[in-house]
Amino acid sequence: MLAQKIIRAILFVLFFGVGAAALSSSILCEDLAQYYQNKQLLTESQESLNQLRSLNTEYDILLEKWEQDPNLVVRRIARATFGPEGVSEPQDPNTVYPKATAELLAAARKVLKDEKQSSTMDQTEPVMPRWLVRCRRRPNRITLFVCGVVLVLTSFVCFRPERELPK
Repeated sequence: MLAQKIIRAILFVLFFGVGAAALSSSILCEDLAQYYQNKQLLTESQESLNQLRSLNTEYDILLEKWEQDPNLVVRRIARATFGPEGVSEPQDPNTVYPKATAELLAAARKVLKDEKQSSTMDQTEPVMPRWLVRCRRRPNRITLFVCGVVLVLTSFVCFRPERELPK
């Protein structure tokens, strides 16, 4: 008799737990999807913020160098502004100045762009788990809800404590 009560209690907890989980997941499906989307947006904004911080530090360093020697900046941008014909040869002895043509620069940009696209495609994680994507579909969500209701009702109807009948 005691073993039968224990088995009934275990089956009740099992059926009720699975049914309640199915019901809650079908009801809270959209909230979970919104949570995962917000989590993805947060990571993207954190990456963007980190990039902006690194750019700020680089610009701060350049501004400090410019405050120390204003001619340094003018010499660096003169060739880009006036072209190689408008400026004499560089005077820094330990600096190499490449002579790139427009075609070489375009090819380099294309390679860097392709490399960046392939690296971002490789690193992307799925935004939501696959089970959540399946549960968001309307027929699956309705089925999950109905199955949860059936399991909860089954646990209450079939595994309730037995009443002792009066003699």
